[in-house]
Amino acid sequence: MLKISWTPPTYINDKSLPFIPLEKEIGALVSGCSKKIAVSLQLLKETGMRIGEVWKLRWTDLDEENGTIRTKAEKHGNPRMFKVSPRLIGMLNSLPQKNEYIFGNANLAGHRWRFDRQKRRLAEKLQNPRLLQIKFHTLRHWKATMEYHKTKDLLHVMKMLGHRNIQSTLVYTRLTNFESDEYHAATARTLEEGKKLVEAGFEYVCDMEDCKLFRKRK
Repeated sequence: MLKISWTPPTYINDKSLPFIPLEKEIGALVSGCSKKIAVSLQLLKETGMRIGEVWKLRWTDLDEENGTIRTKAEKHGNPRMFKVSPRLIGMLNSLPQKNEYIFGNANLAGHRWRFDRQKRRLAEKLQNPRLLQIKFHTLRHWKATMEYHKTKDLLHVMKMLGHRNIQSTLVYTRLTNFESDEYHAATARTLEEGKKLVEAGFEYVCDMEDCKLFRKRK
C-alpha cells in the first residue's frame, strides 16, 4: 500500500547430526530418575515414540498378554504397535492407575522441567556432562540409529518411526560409524546361551572357533 520495497533475507538451514548417547548413559538416567520419568525414558528408548505420543497413551493401549503397546500418530505420521520388554511392562504397571491415561493428567511441560532438573543432578553426580545433551527426542534418534545399524533396512526404520516420507528417515543412515571400543562382546556355544544374549539386546556378528560371536553397543 505504501509502495515500500523489501528484500527478504536469505535463510540458511545449518544442518547438524543429532547427538547419539551411549546405552549405558541412557541406563544411568533410567536408574537415577524418579519413577514416572524413568518409565517414560525406558518407553522412549524401547519404542522410539515421540514424547507427545507417550503422553497420550491409555491403559487400553497396553497388551500385557502379547507384550505390545500401540500408539496413535502425531505430526500426521502413521500409528504403530511395538513389542516391549517384560521389564517395561512391569515398570508401567508400577504407575498409579488413577484414570484412563498411563501417565495421568500431569502436565507435559512440568514433566520436562523435572527431567531437566534430575538430569543436571545426575550429570554432576556422575561427572558426565554428556547427560545434559540427552532430551526426550534424543531417545527417538537413538532407537532409530540402533535399528538401522542392526537391520540396514531404511523402510523398517521408517515404519517404526511412523514417518510418511522416507526423506524424514534418511538422517539416521549417517549415524552408524561406531568405534570398536563402543561395544560389549560376548560368545555363545549353545542355543540357550545365544537366546539369552539376543534377549539382552546383543546382535549376532559371525561364527568363530566353534562359537557364535555377539556384540552390543555400550
